[in-house]
Amino acid sequence: MFFADSYQHFFRPLTGKYREQVVECLRLLYERLYTAKADYGESLTREQILETFAEALTRAPQLDSDGGAEPEGRFRNLREQSVWVLNTLVEFGWLEKLVDSATLTVSFPFSRRGRLLTQPMVELNSTRVRTRHRNTRNTLNALEAFASRGEVYDLIDAWEYSERIVADFTDMIAELEERKRELVREVEAQILVQQATDEFFSFMESRFQPDLAIRLSADSVEKHRDSITRVITLIRRKDNAKKAEWERRLRQQLPELHVETQSILWLMLDTIEDRMRRACEVKLPALRHALHGFTKRAEIIIRQLSYLQSTSEGAFTDLCKDLGESPQRDQLLSALGDQLSAFQLRLFDPRQAVLWQRNRRQPVNTLVEDDVPMTDDGQREVVLQQLLDQAFNFNSSDLRNYLATALGRGQRVNSRDLPLRDARDLLAMSHALEAAAVSQDGSGPFVQVTFTGEKASNDYFAEFDEYSLELKGEQKEE
Repeated sequence: MFFADSYQHFFRPLTGKYREQVVECLRLLYERLYTAKADYGESLTREQILETFAEALTRAPQLDSDGGAEPEGRFRNLREQSVWVLNTLVEFGWLEKLVDSATLTVSFPFSRRGRLLTQPMVELNSTRVRTRHRNTRNTLNALEAFASRGEVYDLIDAWEYSERIVADFTDMIAELEERKRELVREVEAQILVQQATDEFFSFMESRFQPDLAIRLSADSVEKHRDSITRVITLIRRKDNAKKAEWERRLRQQLPELHVETQSILWLMLDTIEDRMRRACEVKLPALRHALHGFTKRAEIIIRQLSYLQSTSEGAFTDLCKDLGESPQRDQLLSALGDQLSAFQLRLFDPRQAVLWQRNRRQPVNTLVEDDVPMTDDGQREVVLQQLLDQAFNFNSSDLRNYLATALGRGQRVNSRDLPLRDARDLLAMSHALEAAAVSQDGSGPFVQVTFTGEKASNDYFAEFDEYSLELKGEQKEE
């Protein structure tokens, strides 16, 4: 059990109105004991710890009381509060009180639980550069070392490194989402373009370049996935005697993973392969999507703020205002409508939008099969399928040829007079209006379409709009 013996109320120091000050005391003491600021030659005495706590209490603010059942007292000075914090941490299991029987000196080191739970608090606000993107290369290096030397500890290291790859991706995605929300909150609280821009570029320089850029390029999991798979395949092909020895040593080192009729060696290799596959196919696209969302949100916010703070409305807005106040507005819009009369708008068919899922590679069948001659029915089906595909294969060149034949030597033809000799002519007649709208860029002769306003019909269409097609010379620039 976690809450047992002296740890029954382990989190009590973090629930009162001095909780932020207690956390700062734990952070500063952890830095003095386990980071680069630590002096490993000697342990901190009680006075040194009290001085550290006094410095931390000066930094951290005092929060409002949460209305707990046990009210906390007031302190006359920082030393008295530092003594209270030290006694509280010792009482509830964060620190331990050790007495040297030889020198009768007292030290207060972290308990194991206190050290492990204080470490995330220190790393949460840490600004140091962490090489978390190295886990992919560490996995590959550990596997190569295991394949060459046969030391099972290298395989255990590779197994642990591969677990951190997925965890690092998850942490990075959560950090991007949190920064995106913080960016929105800061802009809502204080609309400053320069501040939002500086914070965005500060993140790109301090976080993206040293870690994310390497993760997506030089240390991409896609780059090292094939190498890791190659090393794992090499390990699987080792002698059975070596693999039996590795299995025996792994069962001695990791008895909690031992299951009857299951190999720990094969379990660890399969787990590494599965983690690499998930990192490549799931986590890496999710990280790219989160990064794209963050940069897109920052771009939108910066553009909106720039637009709101700009003094001029822009040339496009001025042109729209001038057009609305112009007395020739109706004539200009009517002329624009005539020029867009041949324009045809088509909506995209949503049934054609299919979300393709990436499937795993299927095994290739390399078996040699007997050559079976094609039967008459099978050959007939192939020929019929080819004829059906060619019957409905119709392009813009065929439309122009049909329209040129229909015009002949004349300059004008009516839609009711278009020839219908076969099925291809019927398809061309139904698309004749599209062919007439092709050469409207002024590069050569073009076909002018004029709707008569009447309805027509024939043997294939019960009713269709009647229009005339007239061949014109080259357009003149007005």
